[in-house]
Amino acid sequence: MKILYYDCFSGISGDMNLGALLDLGVSPETLTAGLKKLNTRGWRLEISRDQRHGITGTKVTVITEHDGHANGPEGNHGSDQHDHHHDHRNLADIEKIVKESGLPPAVSELAMKIFTHIAEAEAAVHDKPLQEVHFHEVGAIDSIVDIVGAAICLNEIGADRIYVSDIELGSGMVKCQHGLLPVPAPATARIISGFPVHLGGVDFEATTPTGAAIIAAVAEPLPPSMRLDIRKSGYGIGHRNNPSRPNILRVFLAQTAGEPDNGHTAKLVECNVDDMNPEMSEYISGRLFAAGAGDVWFTPVIMKKGRPAFTLSIICEEDQLNAVREILFTESTTIGLRVSSFSKETLHREFEEIETRFGKVTVKKSYFNGRLVSAKPEADRCAAIAAGTGIPMKNVIQEIMSLIREES
Repeated sequence: MKILYYDCFSGISGDMNLGALLDLGVSPETLTAGLKKLNTRGWRLEISRDQRHGITGTKVTVITEHDGHANGPEGNHGSDQHDHHHDHRNLADIEKIVKESGLPPAVSELAMKIFTHIAEAEAAVHDKPLQEVHFHEVGAIDSIVDIVGAAICLNEIGADRIYVSDIELGSGMVKCQHGLLPVPAPATARIISGFPVHLGGVDFEATTPTGAAIIAAVAEPLPPSMRLDIRKSGYGIGHRNNPSRPNILRVFLAQTAGEPDNGHTAKLVECNVDDMNPEMSEYISGRLFAAGAGDVWFTPVIMKKGRPAFTLSIICEEDQLNAVREILFTESTTIGLRVSSFSKETLHREFEEIETRFGKVTVKKSYFNGRLVSAKPEADRCAAIAAGTGIPMKNVIQEIMSLIREES
């Protein structure tokens, strides 16, 4: 299995997460191209290399251009640098921005899942209905970029499972819209409930609401008995320079130790549907992908009495089965499912960047028994190049494939 492992020894914030995932191999062009689909203005990304305690990684800063400030994690969680006209958004406002962006359904669903974790925590803390909760720091544009950017990057990596270490929360007090609050902030503590944590490793807010929500939406604690084979490391550099420990988020790309790259048991879930509006298909498949399904497809079939219909098929893992069931029974018109186990064989995949005349392009390489058997450029990046240059996409792909063959 392709595993993403978050090592949160110094906490996690939205910008540190973006830095770590870019450092792990996600193309900056893929991230920025996706974020540009958000119909928002007054911001830009600054991506640079930096060090903490001699460790080099990627640092991401969201520059809000309306006031010229560079905001750190969640705008320092309550700094007065934000334009407050843009801070006070509710969940519906955020959903409108995300849904109207034209981002892939899987990305939109994951972004809204992260935002919903924050909204539910804020609603519980302030004793308000969910839709009446107004985001403050997390409603600001830099935090929207952090969260939607996280969804873009995680979707690009496509890990089979995501695990997390014990999470450092920090200590002291944090300034936010409501004044000074103890670390962890009440919303953060509620979001991260159920995950193993540490307190007091640093004297500031190490894990922000955005960081906590990303973990809560996608990860689970690493089982004590699980052993990993680490294939690649990524380092996200934080905005603080703390003398006691490096302000860094480390993320590993790994696989289960001792497990071959090309085989594990998965679940196939299927149902036949003849009474559902086909226009719902894209929405339902997006929900399924956001729930962790590895693949979703629709096959036209003819049912009894000659009725045209389709079979909806989903590949998922055992621990995703309940979520898949809930989506199918509540969102589709099916009244029954077929669930079976099967052996799933996949090639080991790695991502690397190559230099082209169009700039850096991410290449996905697949290996069988340690031998490279296929390599291809990232499709969204090729589409963006084609759109920006006027060169047909097939010609862009052919040119990049020639470079790949030359390097092999």
